[in-house]
Amino acid sequence: MIKIICVGKIKEKYLKDAIEEYKKRISKYTKLEIIEVNDIDNPSIDIVLLKEKELIEKHIDTRDFVITMEIEGNMLSSIELARKIDNIFNTNSTITFVIGGSYGIHQDIKARSDYKLSFSKLTFPHQLFRVNLLEQIYRTFKINNNEAYHK
Repeated sequence: MIKIICVGKIKEKYLKDAIEEYKKRISKYTKLEIIEVNDIDNPSIDIVLLKEKELIEKHIDTRDFVITMEIEGNMLSSIELARKIDNIFNTNSTITFVIGGSYGIHQDIKARSDYKLSFSKLTFPHQLFRVNLLEQIYRTFKINNNEAYHK
């Protein structure tokens, strides 16, 4: 099973449609759960990160293999990510990806992370990044099952 915990809700229809399409495609391979937690509106970054941490932690099981999405994380090719996910599933039944809010991810969540992953040093809108992550997850299943997919 794959869980994706995200801060914030998707409002744009075109992004919702893309997310639904990838959810449908991924469902052929594994169960997928997307958990949206509220983004916090507060002038203090520390308070925002702390409150978002509390919301995120409620959805992380002690047995989950947690991958945090961080600019400072490891960058992998799609093939390397496919191998990584395949190896994780050999020993863990649930992989939980965490996408933070506007200010990133609280240090406690980063410390809990089993693997820190970065797609780029660029900053992406969180809503669009969710689609990017789903596409890469779908791609990993296609690679791991030796199925054709555009390059």
